[in-house]
Amino acid sequence: MKTIQFLLLSVLVILTGTIQVSAQMSGKEIMEAVYHNPTGDDVQGQLEMRLINKQGNTRVRELQRYIKTENNVEKTIMFFLNPADVRNTSFMNWSYSDGRDDDQWIYLPALKRIKRISSDSKSDYFMGSDFTYDDMGDRHPDDDKHTLVKEEVLEGQNCYVVESVSKDPSYMYSKTITWVMKDNYLGLKREFYDEDGRLLKILRIKDFKKISGYWVILHTEMHNIQKDHRTEIIFSEILINKGIPASKFTERSMTMGK
Repeated sequence: MKTIQFLLLSVLVILTGTIQVSAQMSGKEIMEAVYHNPTGDDVQGQLEMRLINKQGNTRVRELQRYIKTENNVEKTIMFFLNPADVRNTSFMNWSYSDGRDDDQWIYLPALKRIKRISSDSKSDYFMGSDFTYDDMGDRHPDDDKHTLVKEEVLEGQNCYVVESVSKDPSYMYSKTITWVMKDNYLGLKREFYDEDGRLLKILRIKDFKKISGYWVILHTEMHNIQKDHRTEIIFSEILINKGIPASKFTERSMTMGK
């Protein structure tokens, strides 16, 4: 009997290629996969930020962005290049894999000083965009309680849908809901709900591709539903693992520009 069972199993393996046993992932496991998605040791490129009001009027800002991961810290620095009213402004964010709060700084050339973003200011909007300073960081999965609520197809992509509620009752969002693509663990869409539980903003990935073996988000849109204002960010001229020096991610570098 064991011989017959083995033969039947062998035939099944040949016909199907493999036998897969898949366990249901938890909401936390899914969001941890999103957080730990490989990005390379360093990434650099140009950003175009478009601010679009309810009348459709658009303001465009050009930036240069550098990202580097070392010693379990992801460091990001962005330099505003144009237009003139924001030129030489810079922003730096350090995200820690051990769950510590992000450190953030902004350099304001008109004042010729670097301002550290306090925890009380994380809910402020960044440079007139629809992203808060908190959105500009990299939220750690342990900061929230995650629940897998369903699975569905969105824009042709098979997705997990995960609800995340902050463990801090004073957090600016009462919850977020994220559509995570199953094949690459990028968040295709995220809904942000305000403190009263009303839909506030929707973040969408509008374009992404694999570059040098890593998935890279090329075009995002944050739509503030309550204000009917949008911010689009387009990432281009991307270079990965080119060896950005650690000295790029310092307060001194913030004052020196691109």
